[in-house]
Amino acid sequence: MYQSDPPKPPKEVLPTMYDLPSEDPEEPGLPDEFHNLQPQLLRETFQPATYPPEQIFTGTDINLYYDVQNPLWQKRPDWFAVVGVPRLYENQDLRLSYVVWQEGVNPLIVVELLSPSTEKEDLGQTLREVNQPPTKWEVYEQILRIPYYVVFNRYTDELRMFMLHGERYQELTQHQGQLWIPTLEMGLGVWEGEYEGINRLWLRWFNANNDWIPTTAEREQQQRQRAEQEQQRAEKLAQKLRELGFDPEQL
Repeated sequence: MYQSDPPKPPKEVLPTMYDLPSEDPEEPGLPDEFHNLQPQLLRETFQPATYPPEQIFTGTDINLYYDVQNPLWQKRPDWFAVVGVPRLYENQDLRLSYVVWQEGVNPLIVVELLSPSTEKEDLGQTLREVNQPPTKWEVYEQILRIPYYVVFNRYTDELRMFMLHGERYQELTQHQGQLWIPTLEMGLGVWEGEYEGINRLWLRWFNANNDWIPTTAEREQQQRQRAEQEQQRAEKLAQKLRELGFDPEQL
Protein backbone atom coordinates (compact mmCIF):
# COMPACT_ATOMS: atom_id res chain seq x y z
CA MET A 1 0.00 0.00 0.00
CA TYR A 2 1.25 3.45 -0.89
CA GLN A 3 2.17 5.53 2.13
CA SER A 4 2.14 9.30 2.00
CA ASP A 5 4.97 11.29 3.49
CA PRO A 6 4.26 12.03 6.25
CA PRO A 7 1.87 9.07 6.74
CA LYS A 8 -1.79 10.00 7.09
CA PRO A 9 -3.58 9.08 10.33
CA PRO A 10 -5.58 5.84 10.32
CA LYS A 11 -8.80 7.82 10.60
CA GLU A 12 -8.21 9.19 7.12
CA VAL A 13 -7.05 6.05 5.31
CA LEU A 14 -8.80 3.14 7.05
CA PRO A 15 -12.54 2.33 7.01
CA THR A 16 -14.70 4.06 9.61
CA MET A 17 -17.81 2.69 11.31
CA TYR A 18 -19.79 4.20 8.45
CA ASP A 19 -17.84 2.14 5.92
CA LEU A 20 -17.89 -1.20 7.72
CA PRO A 21 -20.99 -3.43 8.03
CA SER A 22 -22.73 -3.22 11.39
CA GLU A 23 -24.70 -6.41 10.78
CA ASP A 24 -23.86 -10.03 10.15
CA PRO A 25 -24.83 -10.86 6.54
CA GLU A 26 -26.15 -14.20 7.80
CA GLU A 27 -28.26 -12.51 10.48
CA PRO A 28 -29.29 -9.00 9.40
CA GLY A 29 -30.90 -6.54 11.76
CA LEU A 30 -28.67 -7.18 14.78
CA PRO A 31 -28.86 -4.32 17.28
CA ASP A 32 -26.60 -1.29 17.17
CA GLU A 33 -26.46 1.22 20.03
CA PHE A 34 -29.64 3.04 18.96
CA HIS A 35 -31.45 -0.32 18.73
CA ASN A 36 -30.62 -0.81 22.40
CA LEU A 37 -31.48 2.66 23.72
CA GLN A 38 -34.71 3.36 21.83
CA PRO A 39 -36.50 0.16 22.95
CA GLN A 40 -35.32 0.84 26.49
CA LEU A 41 -36.98 4.26 26.41
CA LEU A 42 -40.17 2.74 25.01
CA ARG A 43 -40.22 0.14 27.79
CA GLU A 44 -39.58 2.70 30.54
CA THR A 45 -42.40 4.98 29.42
CA PHE A 46 -44.95 2.33 28.46
CA GLN A 47 -47.35 2.73 31.39
CA PRO A 48 -50.95 2.27 30.22
CA ALA A 49 -53.59 3.77 32.46
CA THR A 50 -55.90 0.84 31.81
CA TYR A 51 -53.60 -2.05 32.78
CA PRO A 52 -51.57 -2.70 35.95
CA PRO A 53 -47.82 -3.41 35.52
CA GLU A 54 -48.31 -7.09 36.33
CA GLN A 55 -50.52 -7.46 33.23
CA ILE A 56 -48.05 -5.92 30.77
CA PHE A 57 -45.22 -7.50 28.82
CA THR A 58 -42.83 -5.70 26.50
CA GLY A 59 -40.29 -7.51 24.37
CA THR A 60 -37.07 -6.19 22.87
CA ASP A 61 -35.30 -8.18 20.17
CA ILE A 62 -36.68 -11.54 21.31
CA ASN A 63 -38.22 -14.23 19.14
CA LEU A 64 -41.95 -14.02 18.48
CA TYR A 65 -43.28 -17.48 17.53
CA TYR A 66 -46.57 -17.27 15.67
CA ASP A 67 -47.47 -20.48 13.75
CA VAL A 68 -48.55 -23.65 15.56
CA GLN A 69 -48.26 -25.61 12.30
CA ASN A 70 -44.68 -24.42 11.87
CA PRO A 71 -43.47 -23.98 15.44
CA LEU A 72 -39.93 -22.96 14.47
CA TRP A 73 -41.07 -19.98 12.41
CA GLN A 74 -40.45 -16.73 14.21
CA LYS A 75 -39.94 -13.00 13.78
CA ARG A 76 -37.82 -10.80 16.00
CA PRO A 77 -39.36 -7.33 16.45
CA ASP A 78 -37.21 -4.50 17.71
CA TRP A 79 -39.91 -3.77 20.30
CA PHE A 80 -43.45 -4.94 20.97
CA ALA A 81 -46.01 -4.71 23.74
CA VAL A 82 -48.68 -7.12 24.93
CA VAL A 83 -51.37 -6.24 27.47
CA GLY A 84 -53.59 -8.58 29.42
CA VAL A 85 -50.88 -11.20 29.98
CA PRO A 86 -48.81 -11.89 33.11
CA ARG A 87 -45.59 -9.91 33.34
CA LEU A 88 -43.79 -13.22 33.96
CA TYR A 89 -44.38 -16.39 31.98
CA GLU A 90 -47.04 -18.33 33.89
CA ASN A 91 -46.38 -15.83 36.70
CA GLN A 92 -43.08 -17.54 37.40
CA ASP A 93 -40.24 -16.95 34.95
CA LEU A 94 -38.65 -14.37 32.68
CA ARG A 95 -39.49 -15.11 29.08
CA LEU A 96 -36.94 -16.55 26.68
CA SER A 97 -39.29 -15.75 23.79
CA TYR A 98 -42.96 -15.01 23.19
CA VAL A 99 -44.97 -17.99 21.94
CA VAL A 100 -48.44 -16.86 20.91
CA TRP A 101 -50.13 -20.27 21.02
CA GLN A 102 -49.08 -20.65 24.65
CA GLU A 103 -49.74 -17.07 25.71
CA GLY A 104 -53.14 -16.77 24.05
CA VAL A 105 -52.75 -13.01 23.45
CA ASN A 106 -51.16 -11.35 20.42
CA PRO A 107 -49.12 -8.15 20.64
CA LEU A 108 -51.04 -4.88 20.55
CA ILE A 109 -48.26 -2.89 18.91
CA VAL A 110 -44.94 -3.55 17.20
CA VAL A 111 -42.20 -0.99 16.60
CA GLU A 112 -39.48 -1.62 14.03
CA LEU A 113 -36.38 0.57 13.82
CA LEU A 114 -35.22 0.66 10.23
CA SER A 115 -31.79 -0.59 9.29
CA PRO A 116 -30.46 -0.74 5.72
CA SER A 117 -30.68 -4.52 5.51
CA THR A 118 -34.25 -4.82 6.85
CA GLU A 119 -35.90 -1.65 5.52
CA LYS A 120 -37.71 -3.24 2.60
CA GLU A 121 -39.12 -6.08 4.68
CA ASP A 122 -40.11 -3.72 7.51
CA LEU A 123 -42.11 -1.64 5.02
CA GLY A 124 -43.77 -4.60 3.32
CA GLN A 125 -41.80 -4.19 0.09
CA THR A 126 -40.56 -7.77 -0.14
CA LEU A 127 -42.42 -10.77 -1.50
CA ARG A 128 -42.61 -14.15 0.15
CA GLU A 129 -40.22 -16.59 -1.45
CA VAL A 130 -41.32 -20.05 -2.47
CA ASN A 131 -41.14 -22.59 0.37
CA GLN A 132 -40.09 -19.84 2.80
CA PRO A 133 -41.86 -18.42 5.88
CA PRO A 134 -44.09 -15.38 5.39
CA THR A 135 -42.56 -11.93 5.48
CA LYS A 136 -42.55 -9.79 8.59
CA TRP A 137 -45.31 -7.59 7.17
CA GLU A 138 -47.49 -10.63 6.39
CA VAL A 139 -47.05 -11.99 9.90
CA TYR A 140 -47.95 -8.73 11.60
CA GLU A 141 -50.82 -7.83 9.28
CA GLN A 142 -52.40 -11.10 8.21
CA ILE A 143 -51.43 -13.76 10.75
CA LEU A 144 -51.13 -12.05 14.12
CA ARG A 145 -53.41 -9.15 13.13
CA ILE A 146 -51.44 -6.72 15.29
CA PRO A 147 -53.57 -3.56 15.53
CA TYR A 148 -50.72 -1.01 15.45
CA TYR A 149 -47.45 -1.11 13.54
CA VAL A 150 -44.87 1.69 13.81
CA VAL A 151 -41.69 2.12 11.76
CA PHE A 152 -39.03 4.70 12.67
CA ASN A 153 -35.93 5.62 10.66
CA ARG A 154 -33.28 7.19 12.86
CA TYR A 155 -31.21 8.27 9.86
CA THR A 156 -33.97 10.49 8.46
CA ASP A 157 -36.13 10.78 11.63
CA GLU A 158 -39.07 9.64 9.48
CA LEU A 159 -41.92 8.08 11.40
CA ARG A 160 -44.55 5.95 9.69
CA MET A 161 -47.57 4.57 11.53
CA PHE A 162 -50.01 1.92 10.39
CA MET A 163 -53.31 0.80 11.89
CA LEU A 164 -55.21 -2.34 10.98
CA HIS A 165 -58.39 -1.58 9.06
CA GLY A 166 -60.28 -4.65 7.95
CA GLU A 167 -57.80 -7.03 6.34
CA ARG A 168 -54.96 -4.59 5.69
CA TYR A 169 -52.78 -1.98 7.33
CA GLN A 170 -53.70 1.59 6.54
CA GLU A 171 -51.04 4.25 6.94
CA LEU A 172 -51.97 7.17 9.17
CA THR A 173 -51.06 10.21 7.12
CA GLN A 174 -52.44 12.94 9.42
CA HIS A 175 -50.96 11.72 12.69
CA GLN A 176 -48.61 14.73 13.17
CA GLY A 177 -46.06 12.47 14.76
CA GLN A 178 -48.48 10.99 17.29
CA LEU A 179 -50.42 7.77 17.62
CA TRP A 180 -53.23 7.67 20.19
CA ILE A 181 -54.37 4.25 21.44
CA PRO A 182 -57.76 4.60 23.16
CA THR A 183 -57.69 1.20 24.86
CA LEU A 184 -54.50 2.21 26.68
CA GLU A 185 -55.41 5.86 27.29
CA MET A 186 -51.94 6.78 26.12
CA GLY A 187 -50.14 7.63 22.91
CA LEU A 188 -46.82 7.30 21.13
CA GLY A 189 -45.04 10.35 19.75
CA VAL A 190 -41.74 11.85 18.67
CA TRP A 191 -39.92 13.64 21.48
CA GLU A 192 -36.79 15.75 21.16
CA GLY A 193 -34.64 15.59 24.24
CA GLU A 194 -31.79 13.95 26.09
CA TYR A 195 -31.91 10.28 27.02
CA GLU A 196 -28.92 8.42 28.41
CA GLY A 197 -26.80 11.45 27.58
CA ILE A 198 -27.85 11.53 23.90
CA ASN A 199 -29.87 14.45 22.56
CA ARG A 200 -31.93 13.61 19.48
CA LEU A 201 -35.43 12.67 18.36
CA TRP A 202 -36.82 9.64 20.16
CA LEU A 203 -40.06 7.67 20.21
CA ARG A 204 -41.73 8.04 23.57
CA TRP A 205 -45.11 7.44 25.23
CA PHE A 206 -47.34 10.24 26.53
CA ASN A 207 -50.47 10.27 28.70
CA ALA A 208 -53.99 11.65 28.30
CA ASN A 209 -52.81 15.09 29.43
CA ASN A 210 -50.26 15.15 26.58
CA ASP A 211 -47.46 14.92 29.15
CA TRP A 212 -44.47 12.73 28.35
CA ILE A 213 -44.43 9.78 30.72
CA PRO A 214 -41.26 10.08 32.83
CA THR A 215 -38.43 7.58 32.77
CA THR A 216 -37.07 5.98 35.92
CA ALA A 217 -34.29 8.58 36.15
CA GLU A 218 -36.74 11.43 35.62
CA ARG A 219 -39.07 10.13 38.34
CA GLU A 220 -36.16 9.91 40.75
CA GLN A 221 -35.14 13.46 39.86
CA GLN A 222 -38.70 14.67 40.42
CA GLN A 223 -38.78 12.99 43.81
CA ARG A 224 -35.48 14.65 44.77
CA GLN A 225 -36.81 18.03 43.68
CA ARG A 226 -40.01 17.57 45.68
CA ALA A 227 -37.99 16.56 48.75
CA GLU A 228 -35.77 19.63 48.35
CA GLN A 229 -38.81 21.90 48.00
CA GLU A 230 -40.38 20.40 51.13
CA GLN A 231 -37.14 20.92 53.00
CA GLN A 232 -36.96 24.55 51.87
CA ARG A 233 -40.56 25.17 52.93
CA ALA A 234 -39.88 23.59 56.32
CA GLU A 235 -36.79 25.76 56.82
CA LYS A 236 -38.69 28.94 55.87
CA LEU A 237 -41.47 28.07 58.31
CA ALA A 238 -38.98 27.38 61.07
CA GLN A 239 -37.26 30.71 60.41
CA LYS A 240 -40.60 32.53 60.51
CA LEU A 241 -41.46 30.93 63.85
CA ARG A 242 -38.12 32.01 65.30
CA GLU A 243 -38.75 35.57 64.16
CA LEU A 244 -42.07 35.44 66.03
CA GLY A 245 -40.32 34.22 69.16
CA PHE A 246 -41.20 30.55 68.99
CA ASP A 247 -38.83 27.62 69.09
CA PRO A 248 -39.73 25.21 66.21
CA GLU A 249 -38.21 22.34 68.16
CA GLN A 250 -40.70 22.83 70.99
CA LEU A 251 -43.80 22.83 68.78
